Amino acid sequence: MARRPISLAAYLAFARGQDRLTAKSVQRTARADGPVLWLHCDTRDRLETLLTLIQRLRHQRDDFSLLLTCDSAQTSPSEATGEQISSLPSETLSDIGRFLDHWQPDILVWAGNELRPALINEASQSGTHLLLVDAADAPWRQPSSRFMPDATSGALRLFHTIFAQDRQAAQSLRRLGVPGNRIDVTSPLEPEVFPLTCHDGLHEELTAALAGRPVWLAVRVEPGETDTVLRAHRRASRLAHRLLLVIVPATSSNEEAIAEHCQEVGLRLARWENGEMPDENTQVLLAGDDRELGLWYRLAPLCFLGGSLTAKIGGQAPMMAAALGSAILYGPNVGRHLDAYSRLVAAGAARIVKDVDSLSAAVTHLIAPDQAAAMAHAGWTVVSAGAETADLMLTQINEWLDAMEAEL
Repeated sequence: MARRPISLAAYLAFARGQDRLTAKSVQRTARADGPVLWLHCDTRDRLETLLTLIQRLRHQRDDFSLLLTCDSAQTSPSEATGEQISSLPSETLSDIGRFLDHWQPDILVWAGNELRPALINEASQSGTHLLLVDAADAPWRQPSSRFMPDATSGALRLFHTIFAQDRQAAQSLRRLGVPGNRIDVTSPLEPEVFPLTCHDGLHEELTAALAGRPVWLAVRVEPGETDTVLRAHRRASRLAHRLLLVIVPATSSNEEAIAEHCQEVGLRLARWENGEMPDENTQVLLAGDDRELGLWYRLAPLCFLGGSLTAKIGGQAPMMAAALGSAILYGPNVGRHLDAYSRLVAAGAARIVKDVDSLSAAVTHLIAPDQAAAMAHAGWTVVSAGAETADLMLTQINEWLDAMEAEL
C-alpha cells in the first residue's frame, strides 16, 4: 500500500486530535438498500447541474440510490425531494467514521475546488470509488484553520479519476502530484438541456408567413425592461424596415401593459393569444406566455434574455437558447447564472447590453444572418462540449455500477 504524503498524514493526525473537541451527534435518515451514489458539491448551482445529469442515468437504470451533500446551509439541496439528503460531518475522524458507517457510499462524485481531506481519505480507505469533476484552474480550499497542514496534494491523489475543466486546470493538478493518467481534460459541466418541443406544422406556417423577414426575440421580459426593448426595436427598425420582434412577457399578467406600451411607442402589434398572425405590417408579435418558446427560439436567430436589465431578478439560464441555435443578448444582472454567461461570452456566443443604445446597436449588427449564425454555432459548441463531459461522467459511473452488480 502506498504511503500517505506527509502533509496528508499530518492533517489526519490533527483531525484525530480534534475528535473530543468538535465531534457531534447527527440524526440521519435510514440508508436505502443497494448501491449508494453520493453527490457532493461546493455550490448549489453545481448540485442542481449534477442532478439534471443524474436524471438521464435514472432513465437508464434504477439499481442505485442518491445521497446529496453540499458545503453550506445556503446551498442546501432542500428542493431535491425524494433523494437522501445529509449534512457533511465535521473534519474529525470519529464524525467521519459514523457518517461512512451509516451511508456506506459506493461511489462519490465530488464537484468543485472545495476539499475535505480527512473525509476524502476515509472514504478512499473504505473502498468508495472517487470521481472529482469540474476541477477548475483556481485555488483549492480546505476547512480553514491556521493550525491545519495543507493536505490538498494528498487529497487530490486519492481520486481515481479527475475531470479538469481545461488544460490549465489539468496542468495545475499535475504540478500538485496527480498522475497524468488519472486526469481527463474536459469542459465545465452544464445542466442537461432537453430542447423545448415545437409543432412542425406551425413552424412551417409561420416561416412562410414571415417570408424571410428578420426576426429577433425578447424572452421573459420584466416590466422594468419593456420600454428598453420596445424603443430599441423601434430604433433598429429604422435600418431594417422589415424587422419583427417577438416578445414574451415574464408573466402573462404583463401582456396588457406591453400591448399598451407598444401603442404608446408607435409599434404595430399582433397578439398571438388572440389568434392573430403577423402580416407584412406587423412590427411586434406579442406572446401571452412562454408555452411556445420552442417555436420562437427556432424562428429567431437572435434573442434577448430578460430579467437581466433589472436588479434582483438575477437573469435566466442561457443554455436552452444556445442549444436551440440562437445568438444571445443579455443585461448585466445575471448573477444567478454568471458562469454560464461567462463561458458563452468567451466563446463568442453572447454579448452584454446595458440600455436602449447598446441593445438597438447589437440587434442592428447581429440580425445579419452571418453574424447570428456565427454566434449560434459558438453557443452550440459550448453546449455540446458540456454534453460530452456529462457523457464521460455517466459512463464512468455506469462502469462502476456494472462492476458492483457483477460481483453480487
